[in-house]
Amino acid sequence: MTAAYLSLSLFAALGFYLSSNHQRLLPATRSRAAALRMAAWIGTCTSLAFAVARLGVWAGVFSALTALMLALVLLPYADVALHLRKRGAP
Repeated sequence: MTAAYLSLSLFAALGFYLSSNHQRLLPATRSRAAALRMAAWIGTCTSLAFAVARLGVWAGVFSALTALMLALVLLPYADVALHLRKRGAP
């Protein structure tokens, strides 16, 4: 159950990030932004439900949202790193 809510949080963050206009990881996903956002919201709610079932209300909400926020912070840095690597920057 722990792996389920953590992975759902990470996939939800990826869905939110890929639906953003500022991302360069997969530019083709911009045309499906609404579907990605809906899937990300469903993933977020499901991860919250799994975390609450596993850890209790406050610890579950805190854990699931912490995993989501960590991924949302790290994804832009990963995007920039991949973009610089493609360009051949030092």
